Amino acid sequence: MDIPSLSVTYSQAKVMNMAGTAVLSMALDSTKQENATLLEMMDASIQVPEVSTKMMEQSVYPNLGANIDLSI
Repeated sequence: MDIPSLSVTYSQAKVMNMAGTAVLSMALDSTKQENATLLEMMDASIQVPEVSTKMMEQSVYPNLGANIDLSI
């Protein structure tokens, strides 16, 4: 058995595991934030349907209705 190579292999595996855990944690935090925003929109739709419909439309199409072209 080659102790130095085992040590290096173990260290690399440990670093890869820690990096994977960090990425998974960031993805989980992002998902929690998105879910909180969605729940907030849904709660607003129950309280004031007109406002929530506009919020939902703007979340899907943020530039829709932002500009109006007029010609006379």
